[in-house]
Amino acid sequence: MNGHVLDNPALASLTGPHAHFAERRGRVLRYPVDVSPWVGLPEDPDADDWADLAALAGPGAEAPLPGFRGKVPDGWEVTFTLDGVQLVDAGIAAAPDPEAVRLTAADVPEMLDLVARTRPGPFLPRTIELGTYLGIRRDGALVAMAGERLHPPGWTEISAVCTDPAFRGQGLATRLVLAVAHVIRERGETPFLHTGAGNTGAIRLYESLGFRLRRTTKFLSARVPERLADEQVVGI
Repeated sequence: MNGHVLDNPALASLTGPHAHFAERRGRVLRYPVDVSPWVGLPEDPDADDWADLAALAGPGAEAPLPGFRGKVPDGWEVTFTLDGVQLVDAGIAAAPDPEAVRLTAADVPEMLDLVARTRPGPFLPRTIELGTYLGIRRDGALVAMAGERLHPPGWTEISAVCTDPAFRGQGLATRLVLAVAHVIRERGETPFLHTGAGNTGAIRLYESLGFRLRRTTKFLSARVPERLADEQVVGI
């Protein structure tokens, strides 16, 4: 792969530490649909790559293409686009948190409920398998969480940072980000994260913790054409 591993973190993850999750067709890789929506698309994909993505996803399916800045082929419909930023650890004060507990598969129903109410980004029934997820409970209820998602070699993304609206303003998200960063650092890896470029409050918070802007990026989803050429369908 040309360039820095964080320039195409989904592909770097699926060809690296997350290779055991990878569903592959040609040069295109993706996570199982109940783990993560992300697709690993090669740099400068050609017609064969788009055909392989269409075959993997299926007619009419949406394919999230994180970081893709090119033009989708004729017949594909862009369904979502958002300018984003990528921030990397530049000396954050990572530390374990005494109130944070490691979440397990048994906690997934509560995690899905919290995500549905706070919308931090994609979190699916098996997303917890991507890495460590930590949570804070109050009176037994899960009120805040954060965890790990993409895993390019030497790096781990902090994701699913969210707090129940009734418990915001208490610094719970900050504490969990620092605690997850500690787990990542203990493995000898470096934390990074993404957020929307318009989410200025979150960007200011992350920068105050010691993250720095590495690059701007784009979050884009495109819908596969309903009708595919015969050669795209063979072997599905």
